[in-house]
Amino acid sequence: MAGERDRNRQMRLAFLALLAGATGIGFAPIFVRIADVGPVSSAFWRMALALPPLLVWRLWGATGRQRSIAPPRDGGTLVLLLAAGGFFAADLGFWHWSIKLTSVANATLLANLNPVFVALVGFLFLGHRFRPPFLLAMALALGGAVVLMGRSLEISAERVIGDLLGVATAMMYAGYFLSTAVLRSRQDTWTVLFYSVLVTAAVLGPLAVASETAVVPRSPTGWLAVVALALVCQIAGQGLIVHALAHLPPAFSALTLLLQPVVAAIAAWALFGEALGGRELAGALLIFAGILLARATFTR
Repeated sequence: MAGERDRNRQMRLAFLALLAGATGIGFAPIFVRIADVGPVSSAFWRMALALPPLLVWRLWGATGRQRSIAPPRDGGTLVLLLAAGGFFAADLGFWHWSIKLTSVANATLLANLNPVFVALVGFLFLGHRFRPPFLLAMALALGGAVVLMGRSLEISAERVIGDLLGVATAMMYAGYFLSTAVLRSRQDTWTVLFYSVLVTAAVLGPLAVASETAVVPRSPTGWLAVVALALVCQIAGQGLIVHALAHLPPAFSALTLLLQPVVAAIAAWALFGEALGGRELAGALLIFAGILLARATFTR
């Protein structure tokens, strides 16, 4: 009985951490927009500036005792860490490339299809099974995302490549998400986050230098934006999400992250005066309904 209570408490706390993490990464488009560097460069700085605090935590942790920085020795764990970093680098790279070739709304909506791919891979290869209420919850939340961003969606033949890159973004994030979920059954949050960020930064740095001219921030505002990306979106946002993955099913966690376009829409309305009317409110409510129904499905 006590064990069941402890498990339920852990799941509640993990759900709150997941919501907070989704809120944190929801500010990423805002900080990218403010940063005076190219989109791939902003992704690189997000990783590079997150590394020093993560390194300090990796070395000393909460105990204050110095620990080894050596990576885990298990070959399977090393492969998963490399895969997580590679998938995340591809996710960010494809998304930023997609933004250049299609509308921001199209790129964002298609990138948020990742719950579909997480569920599909889980069903086909990992033995995950889903009850009809969860599938309804996914349909509600994805429908809400379409309604939320529907005002800005554009369908045209000229945008096909960008739209396909948006779908590829969702697939890469699903790969990152599932790799991280498996890693959390073997390693602590900060080990997973540190090494995945290290690999991602190593991939994105050369890409930024090769593909963009505005690589280094040129103003205090630009530096503040990339520092915020590192602290708010990567360390806090992704850190809370990685923590939650040890206690919550991956498909449910991925679905809950559909909260991030709601956060981005509210922040864009507050900071940039972008439209936020009845349609956007209806989309947000559908997303919330889908998340709550999914949570009820997994806590029965």
